[in-house]
Amino acid sequence: MAEEAGDQGEYRERPSRLTGAVVWTRTATAAPGDARPVLPDGCMDLLWTEGRLFVAGPDTRAYVPTAAGGRYVGLRFHPGTAPALFGVPAHELRDRRVELADLWSAATVQRLTGRVDGARDPVAALEEVAMERADEAGPPDPFLAEVVRSLGAGASVAATAKALGVNARLLHRRSLPAFGYGPKTLARVLRLQRALALAREGLPYADTAAVAGFADQAHLARDVKELTGLPLTALLGGS
Repeated sequence: MAEEAGDQGEYRERPSRLTGAVVWTRTATAAPGDARPVLPDGCMDLLWTEGRLFVAGPDTRAYVPTAAGGRYVGLRFHPGTAPALFGVPAHELRDRRVELADLWSAATVQRLTGRVDGARDPVAALEEVAMERADEAGPPDPFLAEVVRSLGAGASVAATAKALGVNARLLHRRSLPAFGYGPKTLARVLRLQRALALAREGLPYADTAAVAGFADQAHLARDVKELTGLPLTALLGGS
């Protein structure tokens, strides 16, 4: 979700001090037609722009934001870790952008917004807010981390459930509040991200399909179009 600001402005990211998370910034222009899709990645984000804190839920399809100028800072959480911090099941935020005040008390959000607004370094300030909340929420669930690791490595849902000692129904039930959707959708999203990373490194599309776990290049092309709304060549050409 790191493209949340949605345009061709300057984008930077770095690993966060919060384990597994990424901090990103984008300086956005408001030029019409500049908006770029935010691609599904299994993650949720906490975002700040001056005077506003909001949350991007897990996407099942590409999200095309309305172009808006300004500076955006985001903290992208590792899949499955954000719901404990926000205090809301991920599936309630699926394919949504919501104000943080809809999840936390208005007084708390007003105080935190002012804190980030007034900071000399809003990036560090937002990161500190997230880290404080993470301390309150406790450590990530190792079960969920293993689900992401297994599916992210290309294991099937059935193999993942077996390795974790649960049946498919329980895996699905645990996945919905953690990731926003079931393990089949999560596996599909993570496979998309694997394929995009390989293709961006210059691997031929047919090889990308094989390595990422698609049946063939046509399957890769079909999945990319369904999840992002763009053909692979256009998507990579604009990245």
